[in-house]
Amino acid sequence: MQTLRIWQQAPHNAFTDLIYFHYTLWCVFREGSAHVSPDGQFRILRSLDGIHWLSSAVISMAGADLRDAKFSLLPDGRLMLYGAGALHDKSQQSHQSFAWFSDNGLEWSAPVAIGEPNFWLWRLAWFGQQALAVSYHCGQPRLVRAYQTRDARHFVPLGQAIYQGSYANESAICFEPDGTALCLLRRDPENGLLGVARPPYHDWQWTDIGCRIGGPAMLRLADGQLLACVRLYDKQVRTSLCMLDRLTGKLTEWQVLPSGGDCSYAGMVLRENCLYISYYSSHEQRSAIYVTRLELRVPSGANFLPQ
Repeated sequence: MQTLRIWQQAPHNAFTDLIYFHYTLWCVFREGSAHVSPDGQFRILRSLDGIHWLSSAVISMAGADLRDAKFSLLPDGRLMLYGAGALHDKSQQSHQSFAWFSDNGLEWSAPVAIGEPNFWLWRLAWFGQQALAVSYHCGQPRLVRAYQTRDARHFVPLGQAIYQGSYANESAICFEPDGTALCLLRRDPENGLLGVARPPYHDWQWTDIGCRIGGPAMLRLADGQLLACVRLYDKQVRTSLCMLDRLTGKLTEWQVLPSGGDCSYAGMVLRENCLYISYYSSHEQRSAIYVTRLELRVPSGANFLPQ
């Protein structure tokens, strides 16, 4: 396992995502004066080798603190960047999700408002020509809602809520080959949940994963095993790569990443047998952006092992 600090230029650097696009790794994160501040903007870095990184773009918005950027590769080959704007003027609404689109990762479209006002669109994942997105309501009532989209601009809600009853918020989502959706859901202060639903994604079954988590990211390997990178709260707060049991919902810590304090919010990219993980951490005084490279060996019929 190799970990590099790739950015620390802003007073606070946090909330990452990672994608492979045009033979290049792209990392996006929020820069601001503090963990919560009105001046949040998105910075995008790119790298050909995961070691040397260049700043490629900065996206800001007058009147909003931009937060929790995510990438998505659209079926037509374009790159999508999306995140939430915490609005300065809260007279009409407090939050709005926005998307930007690019053909090359360097030049970006004007922002497009997506989803519903005050619903924080956290993650989306594609299955064929349509995507499933999960968002949570900012304020009361506390609920999590799912949406479907075919163009990444118009999001159709799938009922009123897929989960309700406690402060559920951040999520990660992926698909099984038959279209079954899996959702790893953060709750505060309760344990996280693993949700499972088949099309049309109205009926979700939720299982307690056995611990509290933050900033979830999830990746399904070719053999069906699930990796999750999360913030763990027991003992010392840290960012860890974990195994998630699809049948029982149990989360098992596997690799602790160099981290502590204000940390987590990972992105994951798997290229052949090499796993790249972006995340942020404040264990070296000021919060910074890190990338870990980990070689995976996946024997047939056995759990994956580090090389």
